[in-house]
Amino acid sequence: MKFKQYGNKQGSLVVYFHGTPGAITECALFDEHAKKHNLNIICFDRFSIAPEIHGRDYYQLIATIIKDTAKGKKLDIIGFSIGCHVAIEICNLLGEQVQNLHLVSAAAPLESGDYLQDMAGGAVFKLAMHYPHLFSALSYWQLLLAKISPKLLFTLLFSSAQAEDKLLSQRQGFKDYLMPVLTSTYSSKLKGYLRDVNHYVTPWKKSLSICSTKTNLWHGSEDNWSPIAMAEYLANTLSCSKKVNIVEGASHYSCLFTVAEKICLQLGDNS
Repeated sequence: MKFKQYGNKQGSLVVYFHGTPGAITECALFDEHAKKHNLNIICFDRFSIAPEIHGRDYYQLIATIIKDTAKGKKLDIIGFSIGCHVAIEICNLLGEQVQNLHLVSAAAPLESGDYLQDMAGGAVFKLAMHYPHLFSALSYWQLLLAKISPKLLFTLLFSSAQAEDKLLSQRQGFKDYLMPVLTSTYSSKLKGYLRDVNHYVTPWKKSLSICSTKTNLWHGSEDNWSPIAMAEYLANTLSCSKKVNIVEGASHYSCLFTVAEKICLQLGDNS
């Protein structure tokens, strides 16, 4: 499976699970911090896995690839947004081989609370849950938009941005960073995106009771993509979680940008 490496290739292994939408280049913001703290951060292109592979087979394939990469050594995992769901499933398969799990702007199981009305993407998740064919049609429309006008797609996706995410979305550097990620998701990797969303909206809170990995939660106080109630639920449900590290004034992506260095510092100290 294709992957991107950031930081020091001889450093301690960290596996990053990008968001949905997302791509392996999303992890680039960790590069400088990973070099400073002697970390080798790898992001695998899970959207490229054959679309007919679903459920446990999907997670088992990813876990096997990580095991082959780690060669018996311990590793740490970082998940962002819906990538946190995938990260938790993988931790359950890898067990004690994973030392630390960092969940950033985490999306909790939808069946665990009444979140949809407070989520910027709530309508999309409702479609995926109750009208999957309409959700698929919407996604293919976004694919067309990504090819014709990626700037317009970016504008539509961030039309509901608030707090620091709103400011971040107006910066050209952030647009240059994220637009290729969105274009990749809605063009060549659409079926992988659809699989991740469909997995996410299917009940999975039982996976939380199995997870025994030491977990750190990072969440923006103004996140309207993954409401902070999701992080609070995860903190109260995961057996080895600490309190939520709240980033005041941050929303979804701004939280990720704020805590990237802090996570690398912690993982570097623990290696």
